Amino acid sequence: MNLNFNMKLADGYSSNSQIARVLTENWVKENSYCPSCGENPLSEFENNRPVADFFCKKCSEEFELKSKSGKLSNTITDGAYSTMIERINSDNNPNFFFLTYTKQWTVNDFLIIPKQFFTPEIIIQRPPLSQTARRAGWVGCNIDISKVADSGKVFLVKNAQIIDAGIVNESFNKTHFLRGKSKEARGWLLDVISCVDTIKKESFTLDEVYKFEVFLQNKYPNNHFIKDKIRQQLQLLRDKGFIEFVGRGIYKKITYGNI
Repeated sequence: MNLNFNMKLADGYSSNSQIARVLTENWVKENSYCPSCGENPLSEFENNRPVADFFCKKCSEEFELKSKSGKLSNTITDGAYSTMIERINSDNNPNFFFLTYTKQWTVNDFLIIPKQFFTPEIIIQRPPLSQTARRAGWVGCNIDISKVADSGKVFLVKNAQIIDAGIVNESFNKTHFLRGKSKEARGWLLDVISCVDTIKKESFTLDEVYKFEVFLQNKYPNNHFIKDKIRQQLQLLRDKGFIEFVGRGIYKKITYGNI
C-alpha cells in the first residue's frame, strides 16, 4: 500500500476540491482492498451514484468514500439528509470509508465503519439553505462518528501506519452478525457494545456495565428490566466471540492486534 497520492492526476485541475476528489478516489481504487474478503482491487460504480462509490466483485460489499484534509474529526460533512437516511434504512446501505490526508498529499488515516453501525441517530440534519441560496431549502447532513462504538471503527491506516490486512479482516467481520438482527435488537447490542467500549480496560465486570443503567433506561423508557437486558446482551456478545466470560461477573474484551 503506497500512502502517496498520484499527483500526475491533478494536472488540468485548478479547484482543490476537484483535485482532492480525483486523487483520493484514485488512491482507494489503486491501493485499497475489501476489508470483508480481502479482494483487491475494489471496483468503481458509475459516476453520480447517490451514495456508494466502490464495490467488491467477490462478495458484493459496497463502500462510500468520504475524505478531508487534516486530522480525523468527529464530524464528517455529507450530502443530502433525506438521501442518507433513506439509504441507511435500506437493505443495501453501504459501508463507509473515511480518509484523511496531509498538506503534502499523503494518507494519514484510512478507516472503514461497517454499515451495521450506521443508525439514524449518528446522521445529524443541517439547517436548510437560505432562500437566497442557489439550492434554497436544500437540507444536508453531517455524520457524527463520535457516536460510533470503537469496535465499529476499523483502521486500514492509522497515523500513517499501515495495519496488517489480517487484523483488518478479523476486526471488520467480528461484528458481521449484527446485520442479521432487527433494528431494535441491533440497537440494544450497539448500545451495550458502546458501554463496554467506554470501559477503558481489557477486563471489566458486570457491575461496571450496570453503571450505564440510567443511560439505557432513558433510551429505552418502556423497558423496566434494564439489568436483565444488559446480561442478555452480554451473553449474546459472548456467544458471538465478541467478549469472553472469565467467571464471577468478569468479562474480557477480545481484540485483534494493536489497532
